[in-house]
Order: sequence, then C-alpha cells, then structure tokens
Amino acid sequence: MGWQVPTWVLDWSGSVLVVISLWFLFEKRIAYWYWSNASLIPYFVLFLTTQQYMLAGLQASYLIFGIHGLALWSLERARDHGGRTFNEKLWYQIGWVLSLAIFLFTVRVTDFVDGWASLQFTIVSLSLVANWATTRKWRWSWPVWLIVNTLQAVYFWHWELRGQFALQFLLFGMSVYGWIAWGRQRTSTRTNEINDALV
Repeated sequence: MGWQVPTWVLDWSGSVLVVISLWFLFEKRIAYWYWSNASLIPYFVLFLTTQQYMLAGLQASYLIFGIHGLALWSLERARDHGGRTFNEKLWYQIGWVLSLAIFLFTVRVTDFVDGWASLQFTIVSLSLVANWATTRKWRWSWPVWLIVNTLQAVYFWHWELRGQFALQFLLFGMSVYGWIAWGRQRTSTRTNEINDALV
C-alpha cells in the first residue's frame, strides 16, 4: 500500500508501553507480561525498518521470554495458591534455551563493522540475562537492567531515536525503584516466615 508508520510513532509508542508494564512488574503482577509483550510489536518493526537486526532479533527473543514468563508465573501462582505441581526443571530452562538460539541467529546475521555493532551485541547479551532473571523474579536482574539502560542511552542517542533515548533515563530510575521494592518484598517475606515459624 506504500504507507509506513513514522519511526517516531514506533519509537514513542513502544516506550510508553514499556513504562506501563514496569508498574506491574514492581509488584510482580502478571499483567506485566501483557504490556511488555505489546511493546515488542512497535519495537520489532522499528528495529527491522532501521536495519538493526540484532535488536530486532532481541524483540523476538523477548517475546519468547514474555510468553514463557506469562505461562511460568501462571503455573507458579497455581502451585503456590492451589497446590498444583508442574515440571519446574523444564519450565525454568526452556525460555532461556529458545532465546539463546534466537540470539545466536541474530549475531550470525549482524555485520560487526564498527564499535556500535559491538555495543549492540553487549546490550543484547546483557538484556537476555536480565530478562531471564526477571522471569525467575530474581532481584539481581535490576542492577543488570541499570547497565543496559546506561548503554542503551548512548546507543540510541547515536541513532537519533529520541524516544528510546529519553526512555532510558526513566527506566534507570524505575530500575532503581524496582531494586528497592523487591528488596523490601524479600525482607517482608522473610519476616513473615520467621513469625510463622515462631507461632
């Protein structure tokens, strides 16, 4: 049809969806995965049209994590509240394996012609690690996201993606908040466990 969505629309719409998703992530609510997965659509198109294939592949990898995380959190909730069991060994590894396969493919199709491609490789690698830790609700995922936000700010400024660039500062602050919030939740959980044991 010859009609294309402007780059800035893809840039900013994906950024807004990411911010919304993080509010749910702070409280480890399953709605996080719905909003996060929705943000992948404009980002995938954005990176594909700007020929940043490794970052486009990362969005596909995120989608696997998103579907996996959504299913895993649902299974965990059924286990914790309903006593239903599931194959934890399989579910805790499958998302990582599939995402690693996509990552290796995108590395293969990327030309490492300059330092920016290497920076893109570093961002993608750290993002995969952070996202995997997020699906497991591990607190150390937040400091990794802080590093990713910093590197992405530099990268997106270079590519003149202003929405993505501005987003990194907000995500940095939200990642700090996430680190604190998950720390408080862990402390509260331990306190409750100790109190229950004493009763």
